[in-house]
Amino acid sequence: MPSPAPRPSALSPFRHKAFLTLWSATLISNFGGMVQAVGAAWLMTQLTDSATLVALVQASNTLPIMMFALLSGALADIFERRRLLLIALAMMASVSLLLAVVAWAGGLNPYSLLALTFLLGVGQALYNPPWQASMGDLVPRADLPAAVTLNSVGFNLMRSVGPAAGGLIVAAFGAAAAFAVNAVSYVPLIGALLRWRPPPPTGPKIPPEPLGPALAAGLRYVALSPNLLRVLLRAMLFGFAGVAVLALLPLLAAQHPSGGSLLLGLLLGCFGLGAILGAVINARIRERLNNENVVRVAFMGFAIACLVLSVGGNFAWQALALLVAGACWVLALSLFNVTVQLSTPRWVVARAMALYQSATFGGMAAGAWLWGGIAGARGLDTAFAWAAGMLILGAIIGRWFSQPEFGTLDLDPANRFREPSLALDLRGRSGPIVVMIDFEIDLEDAPEFLRLMSKRRAIRRRDGARNWSLMRDLENPRQWTESYHIATWDEYVRHNLRHTIADSEVTEAVQALHRGPGKPVVHRMIERHSISPADDMPLLGKIEVPGS
Repeated sequence: MPSPAPRPSALSPFRHKAFLTLWSATLISNFGGMVQAVGAAWLMTQLTDSATLVALVQASNTLPIMMFALLSGALADIFERRRLLLIALAMMASVSLLLAVVAWAGGLNPYSLLALTFLLGVGQALYNPPWQASMGDLVPRADLPAAVTLNSVGFNLMRSVGPAAGGLIVAAFGAAAAFAVNAVSYVPLIGALLRWRPPPPTGPKIPPEPLGPALAAGLRYVALSPNLLRVLLRAMLFGFAGVAVLALLPLLAAQHPSGGSLLLGLLLGCFGLGAILGAVINARIRERLNNENVVRVAFMGFAIACLVLSVGGNFAWQALALLVAGACWVLALSLFNVTVQLSTPRWVVARAMALYQSATFGGMAAGAWLWGGIAGARGLDTAFAWAAGMLILGAIIGRWFSQPEFGTLDLDPANRFREPSLALDLRGRSGPIVVMIDFEIDLEDAPEFLRLMSKRRAIRRRDGARNWSLMRDLENPRQWTESYHIATWDEYVRHNLRHTIADSEVTEAVQALHRGPGKPVVHRMIERHSISPADDMPLLGKIEVPGS
């Protein structure tokens, strides 16, 4: 009996030079982002005493991700991801530099600060989906969970040291210096991306998918994937409740007698250190618990941390609570991230990741606004206590919306489609295309055939088919016909290129039940809504008639 394949090492992605280079450059960029976050949060406490406006600094970073992530994800699945990453980084560097200049000149007020941090969030929204989707271009599928975890480790490593450094920079030189550090931190990552050469696309060359249909395809794929919907729901709840800690931490620091930007940095550093510990123990916890239990532990652990923060206490207790919160933050969000990536084929992974991020960060934006309002009206203790209650609710609903296990299906492209030779002069935008496939099925195989065709229907609809139907001949009950519509010929080619190896297994099982001569007969037809011969002359002129 062959021995099981060894589990990939947690550091195995570092064997790939491109991943190591980009990961290292991302560390520097994350450091700058943490410094900038402290500068913006602390500056807002100096510009206003409104708890809502202070909490909205966090919302201004997360709301754009909810608003624009799907657009970015669609662009990342259509165009070259490296180019999109460079555009997003250039935008964030420019906004950070503008923030530094305006802050140095003393021209910031609460609303201009929110507006500029919102623009930074827009840049992050454009950057995140193509970066997450690029993990599959940087490492093989077996190393993907480790790569996602290492990304989380890198981010939280900087979260453990960046805020403290940011507090020192703000205390010594002001918020403008923090914004300038962030602007400079993008330079190494831009350089690393300019040197990276992603693998070229494979398969037939077809025009890029139009943006509107690409957005619809991403929404359709996720809407028809119940497992992904469960992940998005729980991620939204976790972000909505858990963001209370990050949004209200500046107010918590300001309540201390020795409160200042340095104390805020230390508290954020404790959260980041806890996140690193969570990433370190992540693999071991997953070995002992299934995905749903990992998520429940994360919800409950974060709830306990919020309850500790709600009762006040000294710095030591708050630091310990933040360690726990940081660990639970990574346990939940990294698991959600990996589940989405391993449950989605490459052609739509950026859009699926964008919808996941829209759900998570949309929850964070709404939560930051709500918890800030509650803190202003009822106090910090009430806000943290209510957030804890929401987290406990998030753990309980797992009984009905449990998290799926990591996908065991092979979602790599099947690469079996060969575009047929056509007798009509068809253009890519010609359509609608009607496809009909004839099967001859023994009567005793009909129940199994129907079971498989139910799976095939879900695959067809998920990959873009419309008006799917299965028909049975009344005069010959052994004769079945599958029928579906595709908008254009380009979409038909794209539909077939989306088939994965797992989809092919269903196709092979259906074909094994076919009892007719050869393979099932496929009819590809163009649907006409006019009977005027003049309307069809461009096509009729290219028909090859035998003997003519």
